[in-house]
Amino acid sequence: MKTRTSLFIVLVSLLSIYVCSAQQPYVAKLDSLIELIRNNDKGMGSISVFKDGKEIYGNAYGFANVEKLLKANKETRYRIGSISKAYTASIIMKLSEQGKLSTNDLLSRYYPQIKNADKITIEQLLRHRSGIFNFTNLPDYLQWNTSVFSKQKMLEKLAALGSDFEPGSKYQYSNSNYILLSLIAEDAGGKSYNELLNDFILKPCGLTHTRIFEAIDPEKNEASSYRYLPVATPQNSHWALESETDPSVPLGAGFLSSTPSDMNRFIWGLQEGKIVKSETLKLMTAMQDGYGLGLSPYRFGLEQGYGHGGSIDGFQSTLFIIPGLDLSVAITSNGTVYPLNNIAIDIMRIVTGDPTYTFPVFGNLLKVSEGDLQTLTGNYSSPELPIKLRIFVDKGVLHGQGAGQPAFPLECFDINKFRFEMAGIIMHFNPESNTMILKQGGKDFTFTKE
Repeated sequence: MKTRTSLFIVLVSLLSIYVCSAQQPYVAKLDSLIELIRNNDKGMGSISVFKDGKEIYGNAYGFANVEKLLKANKETRYRIGSISKAYTASIIMKLSEQGKLSTNDLLSRYYPQIKNADKITIEQLLRHRSGIFNFTNLPDYLQWNTSVFSKQKMLEKLAALGSDFEPGSKYQYSNSNYILLSLIAEDAGGKSYNELLNDFILKPCGLTHTRIFEAIDPEKNEASSYRYLPVATPQNSHWALESETDPSVPLGAGFLSSTPSDMNRFIWGLQEGKIVKSETLKLMTAMQDGYGLGLSPYRFGLEQGYGHGGSIDGFQSTLFIIPGLDLSVAITSNGTVYPLNNIAIDIMRIVTGDPTYTFPVFGNLLKVSEGDLQTLTGNYSSPELPIKLRIFVDKGVLHGQGAGQPAFPLECFDINKFRFEMAGIIMHFNPESNTMILKQGGKDFTFTKE
């Protein structure tokens, strides 16, 4: 569950599709990719690749717990954030098939205290078209997300939220929608979320490592999450432990933990009709403004697919299936530098046998004196983007920070060129003209120091 940005990513490859043969040496190449990420300290996590519903590759890299030096393995469980939404949506749609609710039901049938409840349908909640303010965007969210919330206390918080737009008028991602959907599922199904999850998903798909998370216990093979530090700690670690969101806060918007293998079994169960009927899956994958019913669009080359992404605390994850290639990929991370989207594309290009694929190059970083870094600091603005950036130095490291957003470290990889690799951000400073060009997503934005 992301606190401030939309969760889903769309895999785009402009290259041709190359069909993998039985003799394709993808295993050795995938091993080399994972080793490259591990040796360059570019992330920690686990991956699984399925073809025709069966695992053809699985691997883990880095530590499940840095402090205890516990290495991750294929059975290590990770918090999967907003991928939980795909499970919640599946439960809702199964209840719809059983006639226990309708996607046309109004929210007022269940929780009339929510603003515009008499105008909001269950389908609008599923599609993020309700207008309900995203509670994880509250300014004080990170001050209470680790606290325990009762159902009543959470409903009071949601009832106090405003509405951003008229229900149904547009798409806007909001975790609030899926908190309400998980509560509606319990009301309509007459069982706890955990029981519904077990009945509708875990048992039919044979999942053994998926559950509502609790306080992380490293001794139970549960990963802790971390953020990357450009400057190592006195213990010679580049990874700082993140806090733990309490499961009572995200609920069905992001309170599940799993393994990549289990995640792949889930999405194949969805694809093969083990959870909902094929006609129901068609409804779930019918996209409107880039989002379906708990599912996001994914694409590799000309092939369409579906899945979801997730982020909670220092965890990131992605899960998608490309039915036309009979391939699915699941990635979980408890510490990310090299973006998961890049890893996913790397995996797909390797497994499909793309002969033009080359491994990522992680170059050496440049050391810059604090005095030189200070010449780049200041407040920057651009007529092309409605956000101001503060550039500052903290403990000898250059940082960027958007207004109202968390700060992020910047690494120097060339003269006056810095990057925040996890978000795919590159900043090219020109101290003489007091300008900076920000590159992200294939676009350039020119900023001027105020």
